Amino acid sequence: MNDKVNKFCGAYEAATRNRTSGMNEDDVLKMAHDIFLNNHQKKFTFEHAWKELRDDQKWCLLSVNESSSKRRKFDNGSHSESSHAATNETNASVDAEGTPRPPGVKAAKAQKWKKVGEEKEVAGFNNMWSIKKEDLAMKTEITKMRLRESLVNKQVPLDEYEEVLKKKLIKELM
Repeated sequence: MNDKVNKFCGAYEAATRNRTSGMNEDDVLKMAHDIFLNNHQKKFTFEHAWKELRDDQKWCLLSVNESSSKRRKFDNGSHSESSHAATNETNASVDAEGTPRPPGVKAAKAQKWKKVGEEKEVAGFNNMWSIKKEDLAMKTEITKMRLRESLVNKQVPLDEYEEVLKKKLIKELM
């Protein structure tokens, strides 16, 4: 069904491009049915589905810019000779960019699971970082305690800077 609706969208777009003055929407739809029949040798039977889906972002026409003139007019009033080729180039870039389509079902589900996986990774990293910070704090505390013990147990008289360091470490301990 998706394939046939997509093919009919192409036929409808072709019919819209071939629209002449005086044609209403029903005439364009009939022409689209004729184009679909000529291209695929089958009648399009999902018109009810297409009418529901045609305004969805996925099925909208990419090129909505219709210019009334095929030639560009410059500020001085003259027309360019190669404006038709330039117009086609600008329309191609608009078609290439188009409007952003919503993600498909599979892509949306994959994105959802990817977010869950990323959240688990971030939580694991934060947990590991907190453990590492505690470990570093304990190591610095142990280093200070060893230094204080070595200064207290020293038999020879301490130098002035060693005495200051010893007093500072004792104050931190208390």
